[in-house]
Amino acid sequence: MAKTKIEKIASIEEEIKHLENKKKRLIQEQKEQERKDRTNRLCKRMGLFEKLLPDTIPLTEEQFKAFLEQTVMTEHSRRILDGLTAQNAATAPAQGAGTAARG
Repeated sequence: MAKTKIEKIASIEEEIKHLENKKKRLIQEQKEQERKDRTNRLCKRMGLFEKLLPDTIPLTEEQFKAFLEQTVMTEHSRRILDGLTAQNAATAPAQGAGTAARG
């Protein structure tokens, strides 16, 4: 049975609502996954940090912050970090091409 134009419009509007809800759910899932990934990354990195430098465990938050600022913000640390991020930037296009070929 042929639908009237009004019925077709209503059907399309219903589909639009359905797709908008699906989009919202997917965005929420993506944000939740990003939070989980960040929490996992923070836990792993701080676990490694405490393993390598167990003397930092009893420090207060202020002492720990001062330690990080004075240690990480040195010229030597900046050069190391710049080198590592440059390596990542150099390998990122190659990894992206491989991902695009698979997708």
